[in-house]
Amino acid sequence: MADLHIVILAAGKGRRMHSRRPKVLHRIGGRTLIEHVLHRARSLAATSLTVVVGHLAEQVEAALAAETDLRIVRQVEQLGTAHALLQTEPLLRAASGTLLLLSGDVPLLRSATLERLLETHRGSGAAATVLTAMADRPYGYGRILRSEGRLARIVEERDASPAERAVKEINAGVYTFEIEPLFPSLKKIAAGNAQREYYLTDLVSVYRRRHLAVETEVLGGTTEIRGINSRTELAEVAALVRQGKNEELMGAGVTIVDPVTTYIDEDVTVGMDTVIHPGVILEGRTAIGAACEIHAGVRIVDSTVGDRVVVNNYCVITGSTIAAGARVGPFAHLRPESEVGEEARVGNFVELKKTVLGAGSKANHLTYLGDAVIGRDVNIGAGTITCNYDGERKHQTIIEDGVFIGSDTQLVAPVRIGKDAYVAAGSSITEDVPPGALGIARGRQVNKDGWAEQRRKR
Repeated sequence: MADLHIVILAAGKGRRMHSRRPKVLHRIGGRTLIEHVLHRARSLAATSLTVVVGHLAEQVEAALAAETDLRIVRQVEQLGTAHALLQTEPLLRAASGTLLLLSGDVPLLRSATLERLLETHRGSGAAATVLTAMADRPYGYGRILRSEGRLARIVEERDASPAERAVKEINAGVYTFEIEPLFPSLKKIAAGNAQREYYLTDLVSVYRRRHLAVETEVLGGTTEIRGINSRTELAEVAALVRQGKNEELMGAGVTIVDPVTTYIDEDVTVGMDTVIHPGVILEGRTAIGAACEIHAGVRIVDSTVGDRVVVNNYCVITGSTIAAGARVGPFAHLRPESEVGEEARVGNFVELKKTVLGAGSKANHLTYLGDAVIGRDVNIGAGTITCNYDGERKHQTIIEDGVFIGSDTQLVAPVRIGKDAYVAAGSSITEDVPPGALGIARGRQVNKDGWAEQRRKR
C-alpha cells in the first residue's frame, strides 16, 4: 500500500470566535479541537503527520509540544487554504503516495469515513478525491458543481450565483491527493475571488485543465463534517460529542439517569453497572470502576475510582485515587495526590490534600487532612486539623494504624501518632504520641462558682 501523509490545517484566524485563544485550542469533550482531529488521524497509521499553524502560532505550537510524532510548519501570512497547504512542500516534495488533508476545526469526522474516502481514492486511481455531503441547509459551505454527473468545480458561498447556491451537495473540506502532481498544481491557483485568497477548492479546476482525474466520496448527512467557526457552533458540537459519549457508556452497561445534564469527557472510562446521577461532571482521564454510584453534582477530574465506590452529592475530586468499597461525601473535597483506601470513609465537609487515608479508616465530619499519611482503621474525630504549613514549608503528619483522634484536635506537623494511640478531644498536639499512649494537650478546666451573677451586678 502507498505511503499515507496526513496534513492538518490549523492556521486560520477564527474571527467569529472573538477569542485571544486560537480556534483549534478551544475544547469539547475534554480535548482541544485539534486533539480530536489528531486522534482520528492517528487511527490511520500514517507515514507522516504534519500540522500547519499560522494565527497565534506560538500558542498552538506550545499546546502540541509534547506530540513527538508531529511535524509543524508555519503559514506566516494567512492567504488561504491552498497557500497553507503549499507551506508543506519543503517537507513533502520528495515524498510519494497519498496526502490526506484535514481541518483542525472539524472534530467529529469518524475513522470509518476517512478509511472509506481513502479506499475510494485508491480504487479509482484518481489524482484527487473530495469528500462531499448532501445538506438540507447548505448555507456557508462551498457547493459541488457537476457536469454529466462528474465533479466539474467547487464554488465558495461568497462567489456563488443564486442558482449555484441552490445546490444541496456541499464540500466537506476533506481531500485526498496523489503527491506527485499536487504542489505544481497548487502554484497555478490564482486569488481572483471575493476574499482575495488562494482557495484549495480551485484545485479542482486546475486538475480538470491538466486532465487529471478527480473523484468524490459522498456522505448522506452533514453531522460529522461540521466545522466550528463560532461559540454557538462550539456549544452545538460539544452537545453532539457529549451525547455520543453518554450513548457509548449506556450501551456498555452504565446507567446515566439524565444524559442531558451529565458531562463526561471523551477519555473517561466507566465500569458496568455504575449509576451516574444528574449533574455529574467526569473530566480528563478519570476512570470509574464497576457498580459505583456517583450522586448528583459531583465533579471528578483526572482521578481513579475503584469498584463499588459511593460518591455522595456535591463532592469535588481532583487527581486522586479512591479504592474499592470506599464512601466519599457529601460535600467532600479531595485535592491532588490524595488516596482513599478500601472501605474507608470520607464524610461531609472533609478536605484531603496530598493525604493517604488507609483502609477502613474514617474521617466523617468537618476535617482538614493535608500532607498526612494515615494508617488502617483510624478514626478521625470531627473538627480535626493537620497544621501542615508553618508559613515557609509544608510538614507531614503520620498517624499509624488503629489510632483514635478525638474531636477538635490540632496536629501540628511534623508529628507522629503511634499505633493504637489515643488523642483526647480538644488537644493541640505538638509532640509525638507513643504507641498505645493517650495524648492530652489542653488547659486544665476551672469552674468559678457564682461568676455569672457577679458579672451581671457589675
